[in-house]
This record gives sequence, structure tokens and C-alpha cells, in this order.
Amino acid sequence: MHVFVTGGTGHIGSYIISELIAAGHEVTGLARSDKSAAAVSALGAKVRRGDISDLDGLKAAAAESDGVIHVAHRQDLLPSGGLDAVAAAEIQIMLAYGEALAGTGKPLVVSASLGSPGWENLGRPATEEDPALPGGDAYKGTLRVRNVVELTVVGLAQRGVRSSVVRIPPIAHSTTDAGFLPLLIGLAKEKGAIGYPGDGANLWPAVHSRDLASLFRLALEKGPAGKSWHGVEGEGIRFREIAEAIGIRLGLPAVSIPVDVLMLPGYFGFLANLVTLDLPASNFVTRQILGWEPAQPGLLKDLDNGHYFPAL
Repeated sequence: MHVFVTGGTGHIGSYIISELIAAGHEVTGLARSDKSAAAVSALGAKVRRGDISDLDGLKAAAAESDGVIHVAHRQDLLPSGGLDAVAAAEIQIMLAYGEALAGTGKPLVVSASLGSPGWENLGRPATEEDPALPGGDAYKGTLRVRNVVELTVVGLAQRGVRSSVVRIPPIAHSTTDAGFLPLLIGLAKEKGAIGYPGDGANLWPAVHSRDLASLFRLALEKGPAGKSWHGVEGEGIRFREIAEAIGIRLGLPAVSIPVDVLMLPGYFGFLANLVTLDLPASNFVTRQILGWEPAQPGLLKDLDNGHYFPAL
């Protein structure tokens, strides 16, 4: 297949391009700068210069491809418009893909987040069959506003697009991780302790970035239309266990931060809204339908590999 990939120079996208090429696919990656173009070329992909704000360019690229994987985000809109502006712009991107791919049966695989759907009170692990809950005005400025993007992608199946979403957990770990886990480690070094919210029993799922890349490939190759997939290596790890594992490797204590003071200026800062999330999730349907089997080290084992603590 000839696959068009956005976000191909990011942490997850770079693994996706490598995974696709190793599987024999031809890949074209979107690049908006000379630096990004060089990175896409270094991965073995062709370069298409452009930007995800150019909807006509995205439509043309999608129409010329056999499938699309979209993992880029309008992060440039965060400072001025916040998450609401990001979601509004990304809806237009999905509709543009829908216009280009309608009636073709070609695959469109888009990244989503396990942190946004709003399943806090399910009382069980979320499954792939659980729809993302609508956002609406009550959720402006929160992660949940992006649910409309996921719902839009899934809805494109009704227009003859083999569309699906891959729900990504808060932690995608690897040797090149620059996401949430390095933030926690940096915060612990700064504060002299690693904190966890309350009793730390809230569950956080994780996944190795290489395993996540294989999931995107499988969804592209054989995923049915209108589905959601869970890129998680297990139902979740207690936040306290993650904190304690980091503390052991840094030689720092793991300490409870009372939930009633989390939102006050203090330990977690802007991360306070995230660390309290309880996100148990199942990958049963993903494994059953796509045959996906996580093969890389789990999160706690990966912390032993040294790349997160190079100075130690």
C-alpha cells in the first residue's frame, strides 16, 4: 500500500513510518520544514511538503494514497485557543479526509486518547465498544472536547471510508519518549520526591511505542470500518506503583499528595488534572479482531533499561 502519514517525525509517528516500511508499504510523510523533511527521509519515506492547516493539500495527499494514518495535532493553536480551538480545527481535517476518501473503502486511521472520553464512572475497564462521550459546552477547555474528533472519524464509516481510531494511553514509552513519563521524572528531580495522588490506586494504562506502531499498521491493513482500538499493554498500573518505580531508580521517596490540595499551586502544577485520572481499559477486542499482541517490554520493565535515567 501507498500510505500517507502525518505526524511522522513525532515520537509515535516515527515508529509508525518504520513499522510500515518494514512491512513492505510505501510511505509518504508530511513535513512542514527542512528539518522535518530530513527526518522523514532518514526513516526511508518519501516527503510531501505541507502543513495540516492546508486542508486542500491533505485532501490531495489522501486521494493519491491507498490509506492514511493521521497522528499529527494542531498544537500550534493551544496557546491562543486552547483545546477547544484544537478540536475545532481537527474536525475540519477529518471532514477533509472524508471528502477525499468517501466511497473508496480506503482506510483512515486516526489517533485518539484514552484520557478524554469521560468514562470515569464505568466501574469496569473501558472496552473498544464504549463510545467516546459527547463533549459540549460543559466540557470546554478539557480533554473531553476532543471526543468530537473521534466521533467524527468513526462516523466516516457511513460515507464509505474504512475509518477507525486508535485510543492511546497517557504513557507511550520507548527509548525516544519525550512525553508524560519524562515529565514525571523531571518533576521528581526538581522536587526531591516523586508524588502520587491520594492513595495512588488510580489505574494508568501504558504501551510501548513499537507495539503501538504495529497496532496502527494492523488497523490500516485489516481493521473494519467504524471501530475503535485500544493500544494498551494491560488494563493499567496503579499510579503509586509507577511513582514508586521511579522513586527507586532516582533514590527518592514516593509520597502521597492529598487529592483535596492537588488543584492548589504545589507539586503537580499543570499536571494536576491528569494525574487523578483512573483509566482502566481492556485490549481484548483489539487483540481478537486484529491479532495484535504486544511484544515489547512493559512499562515497569522498560524503566530498568536505563534510557529514562541516563545520568544515574
